[in-house]
Amino acid sequence: MRNYTQFYIDGRWVDPVSPKTADVINPATEEVSGQISLGSPADVDRAVVAARRAFPAYGESSVGERIELLEAIQAEYLRREAQLGEAIMVEMGAPASLANGFHTMLGKGHLGTAIEVLKDFRFEEQRGPTLIRKEPIGVCGLITPWNWPMNQTCVKIFPALAAGCTMVLKPPQLAPYSAQILAEILHEAGVPAGVFNMVQGQGSVIGAALSRHEDVDMISFTGSETVGVQIQKDAADTVKRVGLELGGKSAWIVLDDASLAANVAGATAGMMGNSGQTCSAGSRLLVPSSRMEEVRKVAAQAANGVTVGDPAGNFAMGPVVSRSQYDVIQQFIETGIDEGGELIAGGLGRPDGLDRGWYVKPTVFVGDNDMVIAREEIFGPVLVIIGYEDIDDAVRIANDSNFGLGGYVSGEDVEQCRTIARRLRTGAIWVNGGFDFHAPFGGYKRSGNGREWGEYGFHEYLEIKSIIG
Repeated sequence: MRNYTQFYIDGRWVDPVSPKTADVINPATEEVSGQISLGSPADVDRAVVAARRAFPAYGESSVGERIELLEAIQAEYLRREAQLGEAIMVEMGAPASLANGFHTMLGKGHLGTAIEVLKDFRFEEQRGPTLIRKEPIGVCGLITPWNWPMNQTCVKIFPALAAGCTMVLKPPQLAPYSAQILAEILHEAGVPAGVFNMVQGQGSVIGAALSRHEDVDMISFTGSETVGVQIQKDAADTVKRVGLELGGKSAWIVLDDASLAANVAGATAGMMGNSGQTCSAGSRLLVPSSRMEEVRKVAAQAANGVTVGDPAGNFAMGPVVSRSQYDVIQQFIETGIDEGGELIAGGLGRPDGLDRGWYVKPTVFVGDNDMVIAREEIFGPVLVIIGYEDIDDAVRIANDSNFGLGGYVSGEDVEQCRTIARRLRTGAIWVNGGFDFHAPFGGYKRSGNGREWGEYGFHEYLEIKSIIG
């Protein structure tokens, strides 16, 4: 049992102002795995006061001092990386190989990237008679989700630290353990008191208090569109900056060539990674209508080949994060069936042999872009295959969405893939795979605003000053 009932404020672990706890449920067993405290606006006030008090000194710290601090954090992160992976496996059900692999690697990668960018980042630039200066924005409220807990937390904390900001982190209530360990890492690495603060609790309480707080200069939020809209409303009265990375319904376009079968199989299996709980997942697979029969066989075989089971075992997919998430996904699957979608893999209920835990069958429909399951973000292992007649039709279908976070194009002609990618109204497009910590990530349309990752992630936490003459 993990009991994390204190908050990290002003360099110390402190008790909540008004003690109140909540159980944390292991999604693989449906059993209580620990407890956290639920904070209040009074706890937020204490954390913001500490961050405001620490800002003048930390905001004026040198680049060399910040690099030294980030490198100390890096050493401590590496020392405790296995503990982070174990926490992620327990809190949100990621398979051990994924929790100890890509999950923790992402946090480590964002930290290394922040150090790399900071070493060459120009905080001042002379342009003619004007000195352009980039200064830390101030106190930042960081609100993070449960689906990629290290990625989404580290992609905010480390650029903010590099930029010279102080901060208050509100980790996800459903997956709080890894954030607790990360706070311990920052403390052991010697982050000055008040620079980093953390208050656990409910988003509707802690997130709202941060968003409305007069002494918070910026909010960075990753999560659902509904909550993002509310944060903007809450922040409006204080005219603070709000960065949002919201939902997605990303299209994966597979070209009509000799690699189609391999690309369909890869896209299908890829959709099931992290139990489909990825905002940029390619949940709409667009394929040539003339080869739909072949696509059905390949996609069904790939989905049926995804092993599901205990995160501690040798399985490709674990449970989804909670009972409520499981129920929502089941409702979407039932909706897809009622809409007349052709179910070629998976379906309702748990996989055979799994009677406990929030496990979902890797599910694939063949349908069209007007279906609810093709319009709304399901956030589970549910793929919708849609046929297209030609490239123009594929681009039209891909862009026919309220979202614009991610996209994928796969085919043997790389230049054709890139030409298609240029036409997609979405923030990041992967052409035949690839990965880059320096590539800016963020959304068009209702997928949000602002950019994270690499140098572009620094700009979220900086103000621009002109010194003229």
